[in-house]
Amino acid sequence: MSESSASAAPHLRRLFELLADDAPAEALGAVSSQARAAGVPAGDLAEVERATATALRIRGALRQHRRRELQLTALFDTAGDLAASRDLDEVLKAIVRRARMLLGTDTAYLTLPDEEAGDTYMRVTDGSVSVLFQRLRLELGDGLGGLVAQTASPYATHDYRTDDRFHHTRNINAGVLDEGLVAILGVPLLLGSSRGGTGKVIGVLFAADRAPRVFSPDEVALLCSLAAHAAIAIDTARALADTRSALDELAEANAAVRAHSAAMRRAEESHDRLTDLVLRGRDVKDVAEAVAGLLDSPLTIHDPGGRLLAAVRPDGADFAADSTDAGWLAETAEASRTGARAVHRDGRWICAVLAGQELLAGLVLHRREQLDDSDRRLFERASVVTGLLLLLRRTVAETENRVRGELITDLLTDADRDPAGLAERGRRLGIDLDRPHLLLVAEGGTRERLAPAAMRYLFGGDISGVSAEHAGHVVLLIASDDPAPAAGDAARSAAAQLGQLIQAPVTVAATGPARGARELASAYGEAARCLRAMRVLGRTGEGACVDELGFLGVVLGNAQDVDGFVSATLGPLLEYDAQRGTQLVRTLGAYFGSGGSLIRAKDELHVHVNTVVQRLDRVQVLLGRDWNEPGRALEIQLALRLHRLAGGRDR
Repeated sequence: MSESSASAAPHLRRLFELLADDAPAEALGAVSSQARAAGVPAGDLAEVERATATALRIRGALRQHRRRELQLTALFDTAGDLAASRDLDEVLKAIVRRARMLLGTDTAYLTLPDEEAGDTYMRVTDGSVSVLFQRLRLELGDGLGGLVAQTASPYATHDYRTDDRFHHTRNINAGVLDEGLVAILGVPLLLGSSRGGTGKVIGVLFAADRAPRVFSPDEVALLCSLAAHAAIAIDTARALADTRSALDELAEANAAVRAHSAAMRRAEESHDRLTDLVLRGRDVKDVAEAVAGLLDSPLTIHDPGGRLLAAVRPDGADFAADSTDAGWLAETAEASRTGARAVHRDGRWICAVLAGQELLAGLVLHRREQLDDSDRRLFERASVVTGLLLLLRRTVAETENRVRGELITDLLTDADRDPAGLAERGRRLGIDLDRPHLLLVAEGGTRERLAPAAMRYLFGGDISGVSAEHAGHVVLLIASDDPAPAAGDAARSAAAQLGQLIQAPVTVAATGPARGARELASAYGEAARCLRAMRVLGRTGEGACVDELGFLGVVLGNAQDVDGFVSATLGPLLEYDAQRGTQLVRTLGAYFGSGGSLIRAKDELHVHVNTVVQRLDRVQVLLGRDWNEPGRALEIQLALRLHRLAGGRDR
């Protein structure tokens, strides 16, 4: 090397320094100019120029490696971000955001196929400003994305609007124009790719600019690498979602199995408890207590007529239930019977207690909340147990009633034959004939229906009594310790309940109280006559006693309570005359005695006709406006005659 070559050394060192400092290409190129200006000989100058060219190549290679390193680092960061995400929406947003960042484009977006609709839709966008573009849907095979999906290969265009390699459609062009996109790069999201195969395309990832741009092979490769990570992340997220859904379904199924198992155990325990009640011969109230406790709600049991048989709270205490309308109960029980299930009405659950098609009772659970299937089945099973208990009680009662009925038949047939023997038989059967009893005689419907209904009336209402058939009637003997029993009330109650049971009018006549064989037999005769009188009076379907039939009661009754009849009919007039010294009773007698003539009446009374009119007006005030009606007038005239016969004074 010549002596002058030493002068090239500083310039060569300068090249190394600039490379080390990552100086721009302009600074490296300026070294040759500086060497030429410094007068470096031609041979050495050529070396400097070759060294400069080599330095520029080295700088380019270094920058390319550095860029690849940055891209790989970004890819690794992306892979880490995607792996850390478990939500599919978050995964897709991260993919699109990182694609836009890595390629430095104006926007990036991702499309996925819609298998149900059979097209492709815009799933996620980043940097988009057009609502039309964000809602874009593409038919399979349309646009650049369709070409990418069909070929499973990346495609890029520097100007989408003039590129005729793919099928343009009006809606896609409108969306791209509205977004202002020009240069677009699309790469497939592939799953399951291997040697000799392309795998399955599950979507397309795009990067786009709003100005013409040529995407380099490195940029295409970079976006493909990102798409590969994205495809795996999407598949993983979907798999996790499916797994999570399967686990949730499994958890629900497991919970359902546990709940079903618990319900089965509870049902078995409830069944054993209810069965034990039957085997031990317990009462309906015991069933009510058990069911109320099991369902944690108050429970009432009603007979078909609406009468309360039992009412308990979950703690076993008595439940003060509101009265239940018989019509409502019958209608709701019919709905339960028809559907063979418990029904919910007006904040209460009702289940019919049946024996075949016969309604024995109704279970009413006072609970507004819904019953689950297991509790509903328990409630319905309780109705079966209740029906069984009621049938057992009825069978026992029918047997006992039949034996006792024979005693009643003998008593009414010939009470004088052996009164002491009848009393002894009654004591053995649990009937104390020396105890006061009301005697009811009923007729209506058919005997085949009325006789069983009378037994159910006594049994269902827990009435202490016995029934029997005698002389074509149904006779009920009901114990009564009331010192002043209302025979008429008993008759009306029996008429209503028996009519409800046989769904036909039932007429009931009552007498009593009476005690002893002879009195009871005599009471039956009086009740039978009263029943005949009610039939003649057209009072079918009613209940009454002899005392309520007016003068007919005096004629038909055994006691012949003349004073009671007179007092009931003329009492207000007698009391008025006694207190004021008037002659209303005498005036009334004169009026009827003269055939209703005011003139003849005033002559008999020796008063002015106006005085008669004034007295009769007072009679109307005391006895009522109907005092002169034919039926009432007959009773008043009979009472007037009986009053005179008894020695009463008319003043």
